[in-house]
Amino acid sequence: MIGCLCIHGFTGEAKEVEPLTNFLKQKKGWLVYSPTLPGHGSKEGLRKANFKHWLYAAEVAAEELLKRCEKVYVIGFSMGGMIASYVAAKYPIHKLILLSCSAYYLNPKQIIQDMKGWIIEGWRGELENDILYKLYRRKIKDTPVKATVEFAKTVYKTRPILQKVKVPTLIIQGECDGLVPPKKSAEYLYEMISSTEKQLYYFKNSKHYIWLGEDRDDLLDIINHFLEN
Repeated sequence: MIGCLCIHGFTGEAKEVEPLTNFLKQKKGWLVYSPTLPGHGSKEGLRKANFKHWLYAAEVAAEELLKRCEKVYVIGFSMGGMIASYVAAKYPIHKLILLSCSAYYLNPKQIIQDMKGWIIEGWRGELENDILYKLYRRKIKDTPVKATVEFAKTVYKTRPILQKVKVPTLIIQGECDGLVPPKKSAEYLYEMISSTEKQLYYFKNSKHYIWLGEDRDDLLDIINHFLEN
């Protein structure tokens, strides 16, 4: 059996990566697991959790899959990518995929572009139909400052561990990502990871949530090819 651990991003939940997990669950003989990290799912929960809780939860999930499966793959989105890298450096997993991974975070130039677009949509009365705007608005509203500090600690604590990642790694990044500076973060990951088998793909028109855009099918194809070959 093949096990696949999928780790969502900061302030997200397991359902955040459902387009990916649902796709992988169609594979025969695969056990796909996507836990919701401690504290995620509520504003009050995020106030109580810290980065150590998040890393520990990922470790427990990886250990359980390693007990039950012959091979284990780990996929991480955004902050979950940094946690996935931590797991890959510490446990004998077989492949690693990093999606919009936040080795660095915030891309002011793209944020300004997105805001301009939202202002225009607001004038047209179309803003409430913008899925990405509604998602960002909810995240900003429901995220305590303490949790943001813990997010920064997660990135800070896991960056040095990237050098210990030696498994085949696929890095995927949208060039229109407003939360992660595309070149800076993705190329840093590519350079720091020690694996001799690593690939870096950019999606020119994709934002942070690549599967919410026009590149969703291509994204799934690339992931599938990497995991099956």
